[in-house]
Amino acid sequence: STCACVEYYGKALESLIKQVKIMSIHGKMKHKRNKIFTEFRKLPGGILVCTDVMARGIDIPEVHWVLQYDPPSSASAFVHRCGRTARIGHVGSALVFLLPMEESYINFLSINQKCPMQEMKPQTNVSDLLPKLKSMALADRAVFEKGMKAFVSYVQAYAKHECNLIFRIKDLDFASLAKGFALLKMPKMPELRGKCFPDFTPVAVNTDSISFKDKNREKQRQKQLEQQR
Repeated sequence: STCACVEYYGKALESLIKQVKIMSIHGKMKHKRNKIFTEFRKLPGGILVCTDVMARGIDIPEVHWVLQYDPPSSASAFVHRCGRTARIGHVGSALVFLLPMEESYINFLSINQKCPMQEMKPQTNVSDLLPKLKSMALADRAVFEKGMKAFVSYVQAYAKHECNLIFRIKDLDFASLAKGFALLKMPKMPELRGKCFPDFTPVAVNTDSISFKDKNREKQRQKQLEQQR
């Protein structure tokens, strides 16, 4: 749903999935977008992590799966996203992830877009990759900051969802969401003010001590910390 989520999960997938080309694309990339898109089209296989900037008006041959982690803010965007696969006589699949409280979105799509859907049972042999993602955040401040930024942007996008009768920010389980983003601590943001999260355990580390792997960025950060002191 957001550029920050693409940045974070694109980086995560690069580290977690080996021997598969992972590419990321979003609206803030401007000049790099065409280059990345052209490169991806030439690949024999790969994964493209993207925002709705790629939902329509583009043609990538033989896309087998469109995975919609965030339900799009408009019903027409959902159909456009699905349309990236099964083009010109080819077969393809589109999957959208929904929380139990969001299931009425299925009825909404069937009425609004005449789009029939079938439930896919959750996979049982799923690997828990969150500890690896947490380790990455502890080892590099860039990953830690990307995760925090992605979480904040996700919550803000959720609050602005067009179908706010189905996607209600007040019903969102922030603790589970933070675990899903592999956060080391809860960020400070207006939507969380005054709330307690007994189901979320922050990592017992002073996050200010996490340094950037990039030596120049870390040098700059230390300089700023010194000025603040």
